[in-house]
Amino acid sequence: MAFRIMSRAFKDGEMIPAHFTADGDDVTPPLEWQHLPDGTKTLALICDDPDAPGGTFVHWVVYNIPANVAVFPEALPASFKTLPNGAKQGVNDFGGIGYRGPAPPGGVHRYFFKLYALSSQLDLEPGATKAQLEKLMQRRIVGEAQLMGKYQRHQG
Repeated sequence: MAFRIMSRAFKDGEMIPAHFTADGDDVTPPLEWQHLPDGTKTLALICDDPDAPGGTFVHWVVYNIPANVAVFPEALPASFKTLPNGAKQGVNDFGGIGYRGPAPPGGVHRYFFKLYALSSQLDLEPGATKAQLEKLMQRRIVGEAQLMGKYQRHQG
């Protein structure tokens, strides 16, 4: 079976419900994953929007997720530097810690939830950037899974 990430809130390629966006309650969507690759010691998650006008915009960075964790429930504590399960949260491109949901300025944007299985813990304090995380995990990736959701704001 292939390593995969999914959500009860939306399927791959579908629209993300407004509840999980800046237009709603701006809470984390529920996520779960299965079939970790052999050698997985920890996981990292990056959510970003490659369709943003100024280039890829980062919405969420989480790392050192314990390998025995297979679910992120809805509405994880957004501003906690360290989550109750021990995972560390990095900074998003809004300038804060944790998750900030979709808020595209116009049109349909794609949001990629990329989950990385890593061969070791990362020596990285809470508050790291996506770039810092990517650099540190380069030679530790033993598997990748991805979930993509779309969102478009309704002009009212």
